[in-house]
Amino acid sequence: MLHLRLITPSETTEDVVRLIEDTVGTTHLVVLTGAARNPDGDVVLCDVAREAGDELLTGLQRLGLDDSGSIAVENIDLSLSKRADKAEAEAPGEAADAVLWEHLTDATHEESTLSVTYLAFITLATMIAACGVVLDNAILIVGAMAVGPEFGPLAGISTAMVQRRPRLALRSMIALLVGFAVAMTVTVGFSFFMDAVGLFTKEQLEGDRPQTGFVYAPDWFSFVVAVLAGAAGTLSLTSAKSGALVGVAISVTTVPAAANAAVALSYGDTRQTWGSTEQLLLNLLGIILAGTLTLLAQKWLWSTQRFARTKASAKASTKAS
Repeated sequence: MLHLRLITPSETTEDVVRLIEDTVGTTHLVVLTGAARNPDGDVVLCDVAREAGDELLTGLQRLGLDDSGSIAVENIDLSLSKRADKAEAEAPGEAADAVLWEHLTDATHEESTLSVTYLAFITLATMIAACGVVLDNAILIVGAMAVGPEFGPLAGISTAMVQRRPRLALRSMIALLVGFAVAMTVTVGFSFFMDAVGLFTKEQLEGDRPQTGFVYAPDWFSFVVAVLAGAAGTLSLTSAKSGALVGVAISVTTVPAAANAAVALSYGDTRQTWGSTEQLLLNLLGIILAGTLTLLAQKWLWSTQRFARTKASAKASTKAS
């Protein structure tokens, strides 16, 4: 269930209440007349089944409540109420399959913002991965994958393509490209420093690396894994199962490939530089493609599921009458 807290202008409250009452899957409606002070107006509270949430939010936006008032949404971890159980049963579709598109857009917008924190994380992850590829240490590679924040902009690009939001796509693309450019540039300098103090050597980079040699040898398996990881990551975002993102992060060779390209560039090894760059681009393409197709499939399946459930409910109502 979701909990909605709405601030509505007094002249809009009746329309908002009517919309909530007409939306299947809502319950626990509370109206506090004149309770809001900034902005002035009424406060409307209600609970709604997750599978009916997107429909209700879309209706509230059509009423202009996001401009004239406020719409706040929270997840309810526990609701002991027969009314809530009935609302969830009546709502079309399944909660696990529902996508809150505004929530997804807002989440990816935040994760794809080019900030100092984002640059710090992707740079530190690339530097950790640089140590991993030189030492041929798989543990460091996995750690760097988990630290890297690059899935946010990738998810932002996929969401923007499905939702047709060019500004989100541009913001995500800038964060992705600038982030990797800064991280790789700093890692080149880091590699020079580590070589100067004797911790990195060209022999280590070009020697036999059974644990990490894959980062500069792209193949079809790399693309397949990136596609599967992209689909899993997108599902984890839309279903609010954020824990799965850790598994996604350590499944794709983005940060390690960028790190290997940076270290190889510092030593003038063009073969590994180009191979790692191809690996990086292949993984990015696979994740974006899979994320976009997954969102499109979810959108289609959800609309089909809702249509079938609504049609069945209408038939049942007709027979009952």
